[in-house]
Amino acid sequence: MTHEESALVSDRWPRLAAELAGALCEADEDDLAGQVADLRIRQQCDCRDAFCQSFYTQPPPNGAYGPGHRNVGLSPSRPGMLVLDVVDNLIMHVEVIDRPPLS
Repeated sequence: MTHEESALVSDRWPRLAAELAGALCEADEDDLAGQVADLRIRQQCDCRDAFCQSFYTQPPPNGAYGPGHRNVGLSPSRPGMLVLDVVDNLIMHVEVIDRPPLS
């Protein structure tokens, strides 16, 4: 999927995008919250676990993310988990675990 072909998270799942932005602001992650409007779905997780709806917003790494990586766990307004993989303050991956279907 090319950059031009990848959908904006806010177009495909507007409720999730709003929830991400709000939870990031609540976590004092304003720089990351500012990225949500431009996040694109580059690739969905292919693990096939029924509880997983995770997706990459940047090309997946070959192996671990390495230096500059951190996880940002959020407190979502809906049940389940939202955890971001961030590298050098860029959202790379959104883990969506045990959540209702994305909207």
